[in-house]
Amino acid sequence: MSDAHNLYKRHFTSAEESRAAISKLQDQDSYKLAFADNDFLMQDDLRHVRLQLEYLKPQLVLEQHGVKATIVVFGSARFLAPEQAQTNLLQAEQALTKEPDNMALQQAFKLAQRNLKNSEYYLASQQFSQLVTEHSNKHQDSALMIISGGGPGVMEAANRGAMAAGGESIGLNIVLPKEQNPNPYITPHFCFQFHYFAIRKMHFLQRARALVAFPGGFGTLDELFETLTLIQTKKAERVPVILYDKAFWQRLINFDMLAEEGLISPQDLELIQFADTPEHAWQLIYDYYQLGQAQLD
Repeated sequence: MSDAHNLYKRHFTSAEESRAAISKLQDQDSYKLAFADNDFLMQDDLRHVRLQLEYLKPQLVLEQHGVKATIVVFGSARFLAPEQAQTNLLQAEQALTKEPDNMALQQAFKLAQRNLKNSEYYLASQQFSQLVTEHSNKHQDSALMIISGGGPGVMEAANRGAMAAGGESIGLNIVLPKEQNPNPYITPHFCFQFHYFAIRKMHFLQRARALVAFPGGFGTLDELFETLTLIQTKKAERVPVILYDKAFWQRLINFDMLAEEGLISPQDLELIQFADTPEHAWQLIYDYYQLGQAQLD
């Protein structure tokens, strides 16, 4: 019998035909859930969504863990740990001994000497963070968590000091052309990564109860002056802003000249304090909040 007129053709679509049709649809980008479609989220028109997500992710995690008050530690990523700096100096010295007239080795030796000297800042950052964390472990009513940029140098030292004291700490990494890997001392569930500097800086300051700036380069200066500007313009509540190593900062920036020229008011100079030891830096914060007498709000 002929089925030329489709009189006896299968009435329902077969399962295989349905599966094939659905498969073709599912393979299309348009079928993907919007929040699961990375190509869609990476479009320029979605920048505002990415900004919001980058703000919300750390915000929710920190809220869920009850993190309310932090101390921000800024400083150069280029300072080495003392043990590494000492090793590098010994190696440079040995190489120079074999070729004392080699200009490149002479330069490497001078660099290693400078790095060993500057490793004092790494150690100071580590000791300061250890002091803060030891206090926080004993006094939960006035606990302060260390937060750093999450990278090497002063940042690593800050997270390392918190870990040495048996406490937790936060690291806010940033995606850079030369990849910045998180240092191994950050508490894993507080290790965040950012694309946008602006959102990262918001998270630095949102819970900040103090800022300690060790010597550093453009990044440190950027973060320091943004903080001072927010406090000066009353966009943010005043908190202690402590510059570590008074001689370094006074050689780098003539704050008094800014006041003398009327570019800032004399009262603005009071926003800055100096410390030359980890103990002094912590004491300034301790006294500002009267931690021996009262709880943090």
